[in-house]
Amino acid sequence: MSTSVPQPNLFDTGAAPASQDAAQPQPATNTAPNPANDAPPEKAVKVKAPTTSQPDAMTAEGYGANAIEVLEGLEPVRKRPGMYIGGTDEKAMHHLFAEVLDNSMDEAVAGHAKAIWVELDADGYLSVRDDGRGIPVDPHPKYPGKSALEVVMTVLHSGGKFSGKAYETSGGLHGVGVSVVNALSERLEVTVWRDGYEWQQVFSRGLPQGPIAQLGPSKKRGTRERFIPDPEIFGENAHFRPARLYRMAKAKAYLFRGVQIYWKCAPSLIHDTTPAEDKFYFPNGLADYLAERVVDTETVSEIFSGRVERKGEGGAVEWAVVWSAAGFGEHDGFAQSYCNTIPTPDGGTHEAGLRAALTRSLKSYAEMTGDKRGAIVTAEDVAAQAGIVISVFIKNPEFQGQTKDRLSSSEAQKLVEKALADPFDHWLTSSPKQADKLLQFIVERAEERLKKRKDKEVQRASATRKLRLPGKLADCARQDAKDTELFLVEGDSAGGSAKQARNRNTQAILPLRGKILNVASATGDKAKANQELSDLGLALGVQPGARFKEDDLRYERIVIMTDADVDGAHIASLLITYFYRTMPGMIRNGNLFLAMPPLYRISHGSKTVYARDDAHRTQILEKEFKGKKPEIGRFKGLGEMMPAQLKETTMDPKTRTLARVVLPESEDEVESLVETLMGRKPELRFRYIQENAEFVSEDLDV
Repeated sequence: MSTSVPQPNLFDTGAAPASQDAAQPQPATNTAPNPANDAPPEKAVKVKAPTTSQPDAMTAEGYGANAIEVLEGLEPVRKRPGMYIGGTDEKAMHHLFAEVLDNSMDEAVAGHAKAIWVELDADGYLSVRDDGRGIPVDPHPKYPGKSALEVVMTVLHSGGKFSGKAYETSGGLHGVGVSVVNALSERLEVTVWRDGYEWQQVFSRGLPQGPIAQLGPSKKRGTRERFIPDPEIFGENAHFRPARLYRMAKAKAYLFRGVQIYWKCAPSLIHDTTPAEDKFYFPNGLADYLAERVVDTETVSEIFSGRVERKGEGGAVEWAVVWSAAGFGEHDGFAQSYCNTIPTPDGGTHEAGLRAALTRSLKSYAEMTGDKRGAIVTAEDVAAQAGIVISVFIKNPEFQGQTKDRLSSSEAQKLVEKALADPFDHWLTSSPKQADKLLQFIVERAEERLKKRKDKEVQRASATRKLRLPGKLADCARQDAKDTELFLVEGDSAGGSAKQARNRNTQAILPLRGKILNVASATGDKAKANQELSDLGLALGVQPGARFKEDDLRYERIVIMTDADVDGAHIASLLITYFYRTMPGMIRNGNLFLAMPPLYRISHGSKTVYARDDAHRTQILEKEFKGKKPEIGRFKGLGEMMPAQLKETTMDPKTRTLARVVLPESEDEVESLVETLMGRKPELRFRYIQENAEFVSEDLDV
C-alpha cells in the first residue's frame, strides 16, 4: 500500500498558510531610496552596480546572485522528473512509452503514417517505429551547427506542433515529450528514413554522443526511437512490463481506425498470457473496443456509437456507449476518454459534454413520450451504469499537468454536446422499444439515488441517538455524506483536542482506546466479538467483508489521525490492516486517508514552523533558522497540542496535508506483505527484518 498527497502542505510555512511555491527562496527587495530619483534635476548622479566581489553579507541573509542556479538544456528534467512525467515510479516510467507512441500516432492521425511497430527486446530496449514523414534532419536556422533532429531531442519546448501547420491536431503540444524521454533514458537511438537516406543519432541521458550521421541510401520512410530507461532515475530494478505496454499499444489502435500497430516482445520477458507477437487493427474504432469489453456482459441496450467530424469548425468526436443492469466487472459503470489519442483518466470537459448531451436527449424523449418521471434524471443517473468511451480531436487542447490526466478545454465540451445531440435523438426515436427500455432503466436509477439520499438523511439524523459508543462519537451536523470526514484518533485526550479543533458541520471525531485488534493474526470469531471494531463499523455505517457497500458509508473521507511517533505509526498500520482485510473497497474507492500531524514546533521571534519528523526538522533548521537558536518543542502526542495548533497543521482542509491510502496494481504483493508483517507467523517478520533492516548502533532510538 502506498500513499499520495493530494492537498497543500503547511509544514514549511510560517504562521500564515501559503502555496507550495512559498518554500522557494524569494529575491531580496532593495527598498533603499534611489539617489538618482532624489537628486536635484540639474545634477546627474551615478550609481555604481554591485561587483561580483561584493561579500554575501551585503545581501539579505547571505542570499545573493551566486545562489541563483540556472539549469541548462535537459537538466531541469533530470533534476525534477516528477514535473514532467508525474514521478519516478513504474507508472511514470511507462509514460515514456506513451510520449514516444503519441508522436507516431500524431503522424497517423495527420494522414502521413499507416503503420506503427512496437518492439521490446531481450535487453530491455523499447523501440517505436512508424512509416511517417520522419523527423527533419536538415540544419536548424536558430541553432547553427545542430540538426532539427538534435534540437527536437535536446531542447525543451521544441517541435512541429505549435503553429498547427505540420499537425492540425496532436497529442504533444508542450514540445517536451520526446526530449523528456531522451533526458530520462540511459541510451536513446533515433533513426530517421527521409529524403532517400537513412540517418541516425545516439544520445545518453539527454546528451548527444556525436553528430547526426548519414548511414546511406534508403527507400524507407519514417522514424524509429529505441531507448532504455535510466536506472539512476527509475531504480536498478525498473523494467518495462510487456503486459502493460501491450495494453497501451492496443488502446491506441482503437483510437484511430486507419492505423495498424504491430506488437513484438522477446519471449524471455513474458511471464503471463501476453502474446509475443500481435497486430492491432480495428476498422470500427471505439465501437470495436466497447463490443470486446462487454462481450460477456448483459446489456440494457445496443451500443450507441458514431463519429462526427467538423472540418469547418475544426475537431472530431468519436464515441461508444452502452448500459448494463449488472454493471461491468468490479464497477457499476466506467468511462474512458481521450483527447488527440492521449488518455485522460481523470476525465474532463469532453466527458462532461457527453453526459450533458445524453441527459438532455433522454429528458427530451421522456417529455415527448409523456413520461413525467424523466424530469428527475441527472447526468449522474445516465452515467451510473454506463460503459463510456469517447475520443476527441481538437486544436490546441488544454490539459491539467504535463501528464495530461484531465482535459480542461471548454471548446471540447461544446464540440461534444453539439456532435452527439442529433445522433442520439435519432438513435432513440428510430427504436422506440429500445429507447423506452433504456429510459425506464435510467429513471429507476434516479429513483434509487433519491431514495438512498433520503435514507442517509434519516440515518444520520438518528445515528447519534442509536449509537452508544465507548469512544463517544462526536458526529458532524451535515445530513448527507458529501464532504464529511471521520477522524479516528487514539484516546480521549487527543479526542478532546480534535473536537475543539474540528469543523462541527463536516468533521466527526471517534476516539479509540489505544491499539485495536490485529485482524491479520486474529481468528474471525475473535474479530467479530471485538467491541472496538464493532463500534467502529457502527460509526462508519457499514458492515465488513462481502456485506460492505460503499453507499452505506456515512462519511466521504475516513482519516486516521495518530501521534507522529512509533506508537502512532503502529496504530495506523493496525487500522489500515483492518480496513484492507475487512473492507478493501473503501481503499480502492479512495475513501481512506492518513493525517500528517507535526512532531516538532520550531519558534524564533514571531516565526513558527512545524516539522513532521527528525529529518524534516534538520531541513527546516538549516533552511529557515540558519545561524539562529530557535526554541524547539516536541509534541508528545495530539492531546498535548492546542486545538488551534491541531486545526492549523492537521485538520483544516485549507492548510493541512492528507495522504490518501491506495493499492498498487498488483494486490498479490500487498497481501503477501500484510501477511508477512501483520500475520500469525513471527518467523516471517523475523526473516523480513533480517533481509531489509540495516542496524546502525548510533542511530538506534531504544
